[in-house]
Amino acid sequence: MKKNLPQVGAPDPELKTSPIFDEYDEEAPAEFDVETGVCYFNGETYPIGEYVLSGSELLRCERRGVWVREGEVRPDPERRMHVKD
Repeated sequence: MKKNLPQVGAPDPELKTSPIFDEYDEEAPAEFDVETGVCYFNGETYPIGEYVLSGSELLRCERRGVWVREGEVRPDPERRMHVKD
């Protein structure tokens, strides 16, 4: 995972954003079966496997073009990022 993750902010309801799940679920409802090969966040595209920050929330772009919450990230005093579960 990259140290300098893109900070995408909060989802804007006016812009295209892929669904965000707490965990990846192969059995997700059909309406979420987008199969795009990319994730969208506020109209921007991100490749499968990309990580972004939405505030302090770490999101991973997963197969089927959905975001999966990976945890929370906070900077430490030395300006490094730590993932906490």
